[in-house]
Amino acid sequence: MKKIFLVLALAASLQIAGAQTNKAVEEAKKKVESAKAAANDVKKAANMATWIKLGKAYADVYTAAQGNGFVGTSISELPILMNGLKPLSEEDVQIGGVPMKVQHYETADYYIADGRVAMIVVSNQASGDALNNSLEAYKKAHALDVKGKKTKDISDGIRLVVENLAKEAVSAYQLQDFALSSKLFEASVNASEAAPYSQLDTNSIYNAGLTALLSGDRAKAKEMYTRCLEINYFGDEGDVYSRLATILDQDGDKAGALELLEKGFVSFPRSQGILIGLINAYNEQGGNTDRLFELLDVAKQNEPNNASLWYAEGDIRLKMTPPQVEEAFAAFEKCNEIDPNYEYGFIGMGVYLYNNAADIAKKADEELDNDKYNALVAQFRDSLKASIEPFEKAFEVSKDNGIKQTMAEYIKQAAFRFRDEPEYQAKYDKYNSIAAGE
Repeated sequence: MKKIFLVLALAASLQIAGAQTNKAVEEAKKKVESAKAAANDVKKAANMATWIKLGKAYADVYTAAQGNGFVGTSISELPILMNGLKPLSEEDVQIGGVPMKVQHYETADYYIADGRVAMIVVSNQASGDALNNSLEAYKKAHALDVKGKKTKDISDGIRLVVENLAKEAVSAYQLQDFALSSKLFEASVNASEAAPYSQLDTNSIYNAGLTALLSGDRAKAKEMYTRCLEINYFGDEGDVYSRLATILDQDGDKAGALELLEKGFVSFPRSQGILIGLINAYNEQGGNTDRLFELLDVAKQNEPNNASLWYAEGDIRLKMTPPQVEEAFAAFEKCNEIDPNYEYGFIGMGVYLYNNAADIAKKADEELDNDKYNALVAQFRDSLKASIEPFEKAFEVSKDNGIKQTMAEYIKQAAFRFRDEPEYQAKYDKYNSIAAGE
């Protein structure tokens, strides 16, 4: 899940005369009252069907509040699906830099981008606590269903609650209400674990931690990330380790943070979050970066044919001050010896040489001495030319179209500098076509 920024832009509220009431919501609420009356009757309350009916009635209130539109609906189709229901007002917003129009209905807000509904946010005032009330009703139905005759019906009802809570959590995240998003993700987790549905929603546990951290609630983030580790869910490239270690470090538990990073590094040696965290931790302790290589040696003994471990060594050596370039390139070359189809060793060399050329160019721009300037220009040309070969090798061995496109872009940019030479003009023409998707 990526962070999405919301910027209000030129809010143009447009009041629409004669806006209609969402009759479907009113009808659904009447059914809730009828179902509640049955649940308050001692005799009927002993029947699991009463609680299933109440659970469904509450869920129907939420569904009705959402309206008949759905994500992907075209703006031309929306009035038809909404049965003539008109928005109370409209405003223009930007979400993640994407211009959107928000149509505010009585019970929900519809976010529209590129002529289609991109997001629907149900108003709490419209549905009340419908989803949680639905869940509680299904729990009571399950308690009465001792023979398991309605397990599927109850599970399906709970699943719908889980899906809607997660959807609301994502919407809150997109609108930057991180505290609410975390609360909703955690509610989705708890609902998912309710019997008889009894599912472990690892993604929502992780997201509850992420949004808690974004809201500044480190205690809740720590709780959720700790739980992730307990269920062996590590996130993308083991970032649960690095995020939790950061929290421990901020809480003053530097030893615990380091222990966590070292543990994570063994399983995820290519994780940039873990790697940077370890380098910073070791530097705070007097620059004992040798410990990183000790950990890598252990990992190499356990997985001698894992090329990514050699890539991790090269990456570490380039991040040291000063960078150990020769040793790093030797490690990158080892990657291809172990696995001829492993592109990242070549990528590591190419990116370093390309970025090094950019750094030299910056120095040259600031150099006033003509001789020194010319020497820097020569170094720039050598480093940039040298980057092309490893990028081409990465392009050749990679089976990932995204990586191929990225390599083509790098080669195109580098070859363009030397297009006065036929060899590099040919490379530019070739990879420019590829980068353009031709």
